[in-house]
Amino acid sequence: MHLPAARGRVSAALIDVLGGRAAKLPAFARFDGDEDLHLTLFVCYELAYRGWDGVDDRWEWDPGMLRLRAAAEQRFLHDLCEWVGPPETGVDPASVPARLAEIVEADDGPALSKYLRGRATHEQFQEFVTHRSIYHLREADPHTFAIPRLGGRAKAALVEIQADEYGGGSEPRMHQELFKQTMRWFDLDLTYGAYVDTVGARTLAVNNVMSLFGLHRARRGAILGHLAAYEMTSSLPNRAYGNGLRRLGGDADATAFYDEHVEADAVHEQIAAHDMCGSFATAEPALAGDVLFGARCALAVDAWWATGVLDAFEQGRSSLRGSTIAAGLAG
Repeated sequence: MHLPAARGRVSAALIDVLGGRAAKLPAFARFDGDEDLHLTLFVCYELAYRGWDGVDDRWEWDPGMLRLRAAAEQRFLHDLCEWVGPPETGVDPASVPARLAEIVEADDGPALSKYLRGRATHEQFQEFVTHRSIYHLREADPHTFAIPRLGGRAKAALVEIQADEYGGGSEPRMHQELFKQTMRWFDLDLTYGAYVDTVGARTLAVNNVMSLFGLHRARRGAILGHLAAYEMTSSLPNRAYGNGLRRLGGDADATAFYDEHVEADAVHEQIAAHDMCGSFATAEPALAGDVLFGARCALAVDAWWATGVLDAFEQGRSSLRGSTIAAGLAG
């Protein structure tokens, strides 16, 4: 994946160093808004995934890089706590599955799935798929970081969920691969990370919150809560996405990714809430509040992203960065 174009002073300094055009990372981080912050985080985090073309893998653990990442993480954590409140203390571990259900039930995020099912044009659905490619081409990877940090029933439950995400060991059934079929139907670039420059801060934030939780052992409760929220809110939207794509003429290959999630996530919902999160909270009661925090953050960041996309669609404008890029995709 090629290094993206900068979106502010901090991301510019970071990208210049990784690209060999500068020798020193910034000593402090004053971000030029959300675009600068979330691109900086995304660039730092990608070093722990598949990396950047031409960038030495040793940058992942460079002390200066970690200091910069930590400063960006603190800014993002501050934003998250302002949105959903800090993690609760003194949460009864036995209440965690029921509390997760309450959080999901209370979620009143924007009805993007309803719009895509009944109103979206081909070009708008294509934009939606472009946004989601940033995550779906590495789907499940952020949550998999939690596996070696768990034990017992919670670990077994997470492995069960993740095994399905990775197609039970069959490459064509991996959800990452199924999503490529949807992208192919829309004539999109299947290259991992091809559209990082095309999407905005909100899309990057959806990915960054997973990495923020998944890459830190201290936030293992939050990454489990995040996954639980995803699994518990997936089936109905994916049914809507599949039906919306069929309305536009999508064939069985194009809709396979969404149809797979309708069935798989209905099963995963119970495993995630009870076997994974419930068992984890019982084993580590001090982190029960972190599980709920992770779930709230998942829903809040997704709602922030979906609001931006839906607002753009309803106003008749592109949800992507740059009118020329958007026009190229629509053409």
